Amino acid sequence: MNIEFYREYCIKKPGVTESFPFDNNTLVFKVMNKMFALCDVDLFTGVNLKCDPERAIQLREQYDAIIPGYHMNKTHWNTVQMDETVPDKLFLELIDHSYELIVESLPKKAREELAELS
Repeated sequence: MNIEFYREYCIKKPGVTESFPFDNNTLVFKVMNKMFALCDVDLFTGVNLKCDPERAIQLREQYDAIIPGYHMNKTHWNTVQMDETVPDKLFLELIDHSYELIVESLPKKAREELAELS
């Protein structure tokens, strides 16, 4: 997986924007102004993704390359290290999961606006 594919995969989702709100290196993807994925664009050594707390623990136990979210709430975020030990299919599924968690947490009006974009 490379950063170009990762970026294209994230940005094609409905309602997604990308920005550098923290510094010039940290690329953040948001849906309806709420973060669901972020990474360092220069290094691309790990991607922070939101995750259901129970699933987060299971993933950390199963994969050495999935750790508690770096600089994030460790209960709700994982960092997926880009060391090629996490299958690409799972990585993409985790991006989808993160996006869906954020969408589910949006107010009804925002979800309706997002549905219109789909």
